[in-house]
Amino acid sequence: MMQTLGALVEQGDIRGIGLSEVSSATLRQAHAVHPITAVQSEYSLWSRQPEEELLETCRELGVSFVAYSPLGRAFLTGKLDIESLAADDFRHAVPRLNGEALTNNQQIVKQFSKLTTEWQYSNAQLCLAWLLNKHPHVIPIAGTLHEKYLIENAQAAKITLKSEQIDELDELFNPRNIAGERYPEAGWGGIEK
Repeated sequence: MMQTLGALVEQGDIRGIGLSEVSSATLRQAHAVHPITAVQSEYSLWSRQPEEELLETCRELGVSFVAYSPLGRAFLTGKLDIESLAADDFRHAVPRLNGEALTNNQQIVKQFSKLTTEWQYSNAQLCLAWLLNKHPHVIPIAGTLHEKYLIENAQAAKITLKSEQIDELDELFNPRNIAGERYPEAGWGGIEK
């Protein structure tokens, strides 16, 4: 596959090659065949798996890292009402957003909301600023349907966090504190851990 994609780049049919939800080992193997432009994976305050190895591999190889769901599927904004989601919304199946895991994670978001108020940012701004301050090669993609939130989110690029603030957020959202998986069992197909 990489040889074919590399040939398409060479022919000018595509500009670059991106991979999604791959392991560091797969990225290295693919990059050895043809340079990878970007890797997209879920990464946020409460989904920190890329920190284990993938972010460093991207930095080392000069590959951009695109963080999807940097607002934790809107949960980290503190504004998501699970009960009001449409019946077919996929978030109903997300283990983190159900039962005891939801209760646990809501407590963490309440603590986070207190910090954001104290630091005078919105939850979304602080989620994005954390990514941008922590890793300059990370490009967060925060989806929104409202212009108001687009403008608010863009302000995160102007926020400079102190190392103590980053450390405090890292500890609050330490993976051991987060309850539940980010996908139901069926959702892990095609995702490398």
